[in-house]
Amino acid sequence: MSATTVKIGKTPVNLSNLEKVLYPEVGFTKGQVIDYYLKLSSVIVPHVKNRPLTLKRYPNGVDGMMFYEKRCPPHAPPWIKQVTVTSQRAEGKLSYCVIDNAASLVWVANLASLELHTLLFRGEQLYRPTWMVFDFDPGPPAGVLECIPIAMRVRDMLAGVGLKSFIKTSGGKGLHMVVPLNNVVTFDQTKGFSNAVARMMERDDQRHVTSNMKKELRKGKIFIDWSQNDEHKTTVAVYSLRARHEPTVSTPVEWEELAAALKKKDANRLKFLTDDVIKRVDKMGDLFEPVLKMKQKLPRM
Repeated sequence: MSATTVKIGKTPVNLSNLEKVLYPEVGFTKGQVIDYYLKLSSVIVPHVKNRPLTLKRYPNGVDGMMFYEKRCPPHAPPWIKQVTVTSQRAEGKLSYCVIDNAASLVWVANLASLELHTLLFRGEQLYRPTWMVFDFDPGPPAGVLECIPIAMRVRDMLAGVGLKSFIKTSGGKGLHMVVPLNNVVTFDQTKGFSNAVARMMERDDQRHVTSNMKKELRKGKIFIDWSQNDEHKTTVAVYSLRARHEPTVSTPVEWEELAAALKKKDANRLKFLTDDVIKRVDKMGDLFEPVLKMKQKLPRM
């Protein structure tokens, strides 16, 4: 087992098995995973900072066994901050790891926790969601291109009630919409509102949309998953790697890019690998930056 220690800021971080291949189809190594997260740490950290993090670990790569770890592992170094969340479920109180700087992000990546999955609230304001999410999940044979017109209709509906939304690729075949709130709001409100929006979309276009998660109802349709607006559920963070055959990234996009991909019927325009995302951030900055501070109020439904 090869091991080394690097200093990130003022913090020494122990790294191991940097040459281990985690994406065997393309030979992408753990060292490359860490390098990606370190290079983008300045834009990733603000989006995950102080949010309870569920580790999703792939010790033998994306083709091997995966396991979730909600409790921050006992071997975590003392400089890894933790947030204790009281669960209504059997787990009781759970102490989650949180990422609050580049060093903690690299420590998480070194665990082969490829994807960053956080709860929708921050440690300093437990159980208060900072945003509302919609996951546009295509049922085969539908794909990301079929998600686009549905996402645009939701965007327009939200704009009609004064809410601005932001869109990112899932890193797979879907799209994720985030509606920043950063206000006093409850999960009951965000879940009720998002459910109402999904049901209205389904009512208006039953041929292409479902708000029901039953697999048998989703074939060829876009499932608008509103149920992630829940204090127990995590969402994949913006700029997170995905554990696919290639190191794809959940990437913020502009609405014009979605329109162009749809017009050209080219889903590959919405597939971004690590190098693509580093170049995009260098050129375009963080398209999700407004999500961090934009204050919006949910209207009454």
